[in-house]
Amino acid sequence: MSVKVRIPTILRTYTGGEAEVPAEGATLSEVIQSLEANHPGIAARVLDDQGKLRRFVNVYVNDDDVRFEQGLETATPEGAGISIIPAVAGG
Repeated sequence: MSVKVRIPTILRTYTGGEAEVPAEGATLSEVIQSLEANHPGIAARVLDDQGKLRRFVNVYVNDDDVRFEQGLETATPEGAGISIIPAVAGG
């Protein structure tokens, strides 16, 4: 499935400055693999050492937070919009 992935500013060094890039995959895991194949190094910023989503990175498929869906196995239908959003902390 072809999807569009919105890339946060902090990760755009991996995408040549592009704010949105295409990727392929039927699940979020496959989409991240596709991103890594085309933009080496980006997966390490999204996934931890155990291959799980990093604690302070939020990912949405369309408007659904994958943490409340099936995580990395969340379906990514054709034409879906995926947003990677680093959590913001402060005080």
